[in-house]
Amino acid sequence: MTVRTRFAPSPTGFMHLGGMRTALYCYLYAKKHDGKFILRIEDTDQERFVEGATEVIYSSLKQGGMSYDEGPDVGGDFGPYIQSKRRDIYMKYALELIERGGAYYCFCSKERLETLRDDLGNARYDKHCLKLSKEEVAARIAAGESYVIRQNIPEKGVGTYEDAIYGRISVDYSELEDNILIKSDGLPTYNFANVVDDHLMGITHVIRGSEYLSSTPKYNLMYDAFGWERPTYIHLPPIMKDATRKLSKRYGDANFDDFVSKGYLPEAIINYIALLGWCPKDNSEKMTMQEMIEKFSLDRVCKSPAIFDDVKLRWLNGEYLKAMTDDEFYQVAKDWITSSKVGESFDNRVIAQLLRTRVEVLNEIPDKINFLAEFGEYDSELFFHKKSKTDKEVAIKLLPSLIECVSGLESFDHDTIYNALAELATRLEIKAASLFWVFRIALTGQAVTPGGAVEMAQILGKKVSLERLNFSLNMLTK
Repeated sequence: MTVRTRFAPSPTGFMHLGGMRTALYCYLYAKKHDGKFILRIEDTDQERFVEGATEVIYSSLKQGGMSYDEGPDVGGDFGPYIQSKRRDIYMKYALELIERGGAYYCFCSKERLETLRDDLGNARYDKHCLKLSKEEVAARIAAGESYVIRQNIPEKGVGTYEDAIYGRISVDYSELEDNILIKSDGLPTYNFANVVDDHLMGITHVIRGSEYLSSTPKYNLMYDAFGWERPTYIHLPPIMKDATRKLSKRYGDANFDDFVSKGYLPEAIINYIALLGWCPKDNSEKMTMQEMIEKFSLDRVCKSPAIFDDVKLRWLNGEYLKAMTDDEFYQVAKDWITSSKVGESFDNRVIAQLLRTRVEVLNEIPDKINFLAEFGEYDSELFFHKKSKTDKEVAIKLLPSLIECVSGLESFDHDTIYNALAELATRLEIKAASLFWVFRIALTGQAVTPGGAVEMAQILGKKVSLERLNFSLNMLTK
């Protein structure tokens, strides 16, 4: 048997991280078993359809490194892979299900449906139209009456199945309602379309969120009525915002594109969400996609909810940045540098080299380097450094010598600047650390910079460095 998994999102907006994790586990499981990963777009709920959302699904999966073997934009032997283009297929099987006793026509008006309640006061259909004869149904259809097709769920009995993560699941049929399978517009609901499509597309393993655990017996009734083999079910634990709240697409939580736009690397995001509900046997954290494929196994997927940890994601993203070469980092960081106040005023490759090990997320870059382009009055208390034994008075004494030293440099490369300052510290009989501290504060007005004093001077250049040293001296002595 060839393993075939599918990811079947609805094009209703951005790509939620919960959906990305489902897609990832489908992908990992299929590739682990030399199987096929299929993308199917479930767009039958046209009221929730968002223009452009299908393209977001395509781009998010591709950014995340999940190439699907079949799908709307790549083709395959089981298309169309967009549900709205499969309308006639669903109606054919709905009519067959009616003949098999698994479904029936319902002509009830919206007004009647609003009056129906169960013993607990919840809206619940009462199987009213199940009693209609074939002749009456045919006459009402011929008369042009609007109808839907509902599933006929037994009033008694228990639906039982095995889930690969949660084990044996049993649900009383009395807890399930005769949901609509075909709407009045002729389009199917998810409850029907996913069963028909999964069977026709040869899906062997259905991987989805645990919220479908209790509704799966409804789907199994249809598989059984048609005489089709049930797939293997793999339900995943929810991803929580905190101990009590789920991450919710409805409230804008955890949008994949938003994380990318904030400066998280797609591969770091994918790596992190893989760990939300799964842990490899060797407890690895930073993994390539190939490593995740090799290590993925269902026995390491847990039942407990996973809590989304921003701090852990930031750390992991930083590890990815640190592992890059200088050129790789420059390629992902250059737009963040040029969009800062620095623009293209300095050698941005040098700036990028200094930042690579000093940022966890790319959106930190502007705040870390804006001082290179902006310089003015700053707090003279910054010169105070207990360990280096420096303060404002020490700075006033050192700055004239620093200005003279920098002015006399014919070359302004790193080694020349460093050696000249080290010699100056020796000549002035002061600790080099003290002199470099004063030099950095006077150049930048910052206690923390991406790189030391010499690197900052090298980036600023001789002319700007001298201007800032003179500004600082004037500021301290006025």
